[in-house]
Amino acid sequence: MPIRVLPPETAAKIAAGEVVERPVSVAKELIENSLDAGATHVDVEVKAGGIGLLRVSDNGCGIPADEVETAFGRYATSKIASAEDLEHVVTLGFRGEALASIAAVSELTMLTRPHAELGGTYLRTAEGVVVEKAARGAPPGTSVTVKNLFRNVPARLKFLKSNTAEAGRVATLVSHYALAYPEVRFSLTIDGRNAFASEGNGDARGVLARVYGLETASEMLEVDWREPGGGILLEVRGLTSPPSVSRSSRTYITLFVNRRLVQNRTLAFAVLEAYKGLLMVGRYPLAVLDLRIDPRETDVNVHPSKAEIKFRDEGAAFSAVHRAVQKALSQGSLSRPVRMPSEPASPGDPSPWQAPEVAPPARNGAWPAPASPDTPVRREEPIQGRLAVPILRVVGQMGRTYIVSEGPDGMYLIDQHAAHERVLFDQLRRDRGKGEVQSQALLEPLTVELTPQQDALVQGQVEILWSYGFAIEPFGPRTVLLRAVPAALKAKPPAQALLDLLERLQGDDLKSYDWDDRILATVACHSAVRAGQDLGLREMEQMVRLLESTDNPRTCPHGRPTMLHMTSGQLEKGFGRR
Repeated sequence: MPIRVLPPETAAKIAAGEVVERPVSVAKELIENSLDAGATHVDVEVKAGGIGLLRVSDNGCGIPADEVETAFGRYATSKIASAEDLEHVVTLGFRGEALASIAAVSELTMLTRPHAELGGTYLRTAEGVVVEKAARGAPPGTSVTVKNLFRNVPARLKFLKSNTAEAGRVATLVSHYALAYPEVRFSLTIDGRNAFASEGNGDARGVLARVYGLETASEMLEVDWREPGGGILLEVRGLTSPPSVSRSSRTYITLFVNRRLVQNRTLAFAVLEAYKGLLMVGRYPLAVLDLRIDPRETDVNVHPSKAEIKFRDEGAAFSAVHRAVQKALSQGSLSRPVRMPSEPASPGDPSPWQAPEVAPPARNGAWPAPASPDTPVRREEPIQGRLAVPILRVVGQMGRTYIVSEGPDGMYLIDQHAAHERVLFDQLRRDRGKGEVQSQALLEPLTVELTPQQDALVQGQVEILWSYGFAIEPFGPRTVLLRAVPAALKAKPPAQALLDLLERLQGDDLKSYDWDDRILATVACHSAVRAGQDLGLREMEQMVRLLESTDNPRTCPHGRPTMLHMTSGQLEKGFGRR
């Protein structure tokens, strides 16, 4: 094939793909522009997940009329003037690609006015080309409206998630920047509904209360640490949770470097290492930390979306964050919650692996009612197909985690948690198919505060949550009333069960499942016996019998193995018998 130069419009779309991956990419670039412009108010509006409309308005410095059109040229920026400036970038943006890239894949309009000018400037683009420019009245600041994102790049659209999921990503981004800039007032509107607002009074703990709830915010520990002695300047500031406050995923560790939102494995690992030995397995801290460091010691120009960062001395950065969190933990309460193991069932008790039959509660509230639970729901065949195991004889338990069993061809070592997950998942799936999912009503309803992303998730999936036994009703901004939970979760704290469910649904280990199976897998995981729990012989035998009858006994719903098999031949070879 001959070598040719790509047409400008094609090259622009390819370049835009590096910067604009989804609606949250647009929101990030525009919010960072607002902050660099010195804004104290930033308002974000989202419709149809940000694909239909995404608007960011601020009261920043604005753009002079004679520079507005120049701002949409590729590599046009006010942040740096030479290559030397890259060594000490102090702004959030600097690459000069954001507006050009966004305009190339959307319909973009801008209305801007510097404080010193009496009138504003309106500009409209289509596929990256300026098609209209006019003088208009406008308040000081800048408002950028992006419509029909990726309409001219349909291949991009099929890689996006649902509108609810995309809006949730934007909500998370806004809350993160509100945490990093507590002196800036942020607001977020999703499909006409006020989803988030911060006061902009400089109180970081107050912003955290808006994001994660007042109870969580009141327990957070202050982090204020400075590198003693000489060397490079290193400071770590923020908030981190005591061991009594934890989450089921590490996504609640939010990191900034010089108030730039970053993804960095070294810093995240430093936080986790500080909690080593203080949290139960599978639990993670909640932290919002900002590392202040000389910009010359970092490289922020390693990723088109500026999401990653490199350090000249990663060891120093790791040590700073690790010591800062350790110091905060040492000055706070290190009491650890005590959890009593479940007692083994007596011979007359119901099966410990079966949920009791409890009628679902009556539904009230403003959200739409789900389909009737009496209507059987059509289920697809199991994803992995049926993988049978032979009849096994239980020998005992090892390490209070594994069930040792004997089969016709060797030994089977069964992970009791993974096995119980599979049993419960298949049981709940069958009940769901028959419309018989059981719910446990609470004696008193509980109010549960949600993060903006969780709120968007509940709004979009409330019918499915109801049909699985979570009786949820709206109860004010980003607050729900929880009246019931699935009967399988009866032994779990109800509010924490809902929050853990929402956290797991946002994770990556269930992406291959539809929403129904995601909820089933999460409920099964939280209802299953844990590693480290003593089981009686009858309990182990019953679990193995139920596991043998499942559709996919060799894997849990998350794809992890439930058992390891060592054949008789392998045993004989290992012991030198052949």
